[in-house]
Amino acid sequence: MELVAGALAALARGESQNPLRRGMLLPEKRGLLGMMPGRTPDALGLKVVSVMPGNHGGELDAHQGVVVLFDPGTGVPRAVLDASEITAIRTAAASGVATRALAREDAGDLALLGSGVQARTHLEAMLVARNVRRVRVFSPRRAAREAFAAHESARHGLRVEAVDSARAAVEGADLVCTTTSAREPVLEGAWLAPGCHVNAAGACTKATRELDGEAVRRARLFVDRRESAENEAGDLLLAVAEGAVTLAHVQGELGEVLIGTVPGRRARDEITLFESLGLAVEDLAAAHYLERVARERGLGARVALGGRRS
Repeated sequence: MELVAGALAALARGESQNPLRRGMLLPEKRGLLGMMPGRTPDALGLKVVSVMPGNHGGELDAHQGVVVLFDPGTGVPRAVLDASEITAIRTAAASGVATRALAREDAGDLALLGSGVQARTHLEAMLVARNVRRVRVFSPRRAAREAFAAHESARHGLRVEAVDSARAAVEGADLVCTTTSAREPVLEGAWLAPGCHVNAAGACTKATRELDGEAVRRARLFVDRRESAENEAGDLLLAVAEGAVTLAHVQGELGEVLIGTVPGRRARDEITLFESLGLAVEDLAAAHYLERVARERGLGARVALGGRRS
């Protein structure tokens, strides 16, 4: 969470570069291949990742790929890292940073929509960000949500309750994390309690959404990157298309909240929403740290990379 917070703050100060990701949609819209380049004060590189919703519920994570780091001075490749693990951790870390910055201090009634990898890491992040006292989880497959509840209850020593509907999970919650592969809304604004904070982390294209227009309209909306949200965030863009909000509904970037140029929560009863698309600078911050630790500890496989003149 500290690494991600630092990356978002540096981006807000103009110290990093994070161009829009480029993607190639696969036939029959069964998945996509995306490329996310970026630069931070410490790292240069990109993530190449496939997103395969059909993997949900099986042995493989929906996100598969690599993060490649380059030497900022020479351009020589320095490290190749597993993007699935980095994505799982950094996405939830960003939601944790948003929760620390935007949620009420006493928030601790958590609703999780989804029961996959991101639900697991988001639960971990919420336990760090706030004193969580209650957890409810919903996903469409009963077996999946009950297995998640049993496993995570044992892992954290905190009862996780599997419930039979998204509404049953969300009503009364003051922390909500959406971590699904849904294309249509799974969270309705009418369910949101005054003062709750929502982390929307599942939808990452302009044609997919987890929140209905009313959920977006009711909340003060913060994003990881304004340019990305205005081009890629289905939760926002589809709400705009419906007339629920305009692009001006975006209050600011999370990094701007962190450096104090945009105010975060202003009142106890207001609803706040963090729309997380995921940024290359987050991946690079995590990868740079992991590379340093790996070199210090002698971990990883060493290979010869880099073109050299004979």
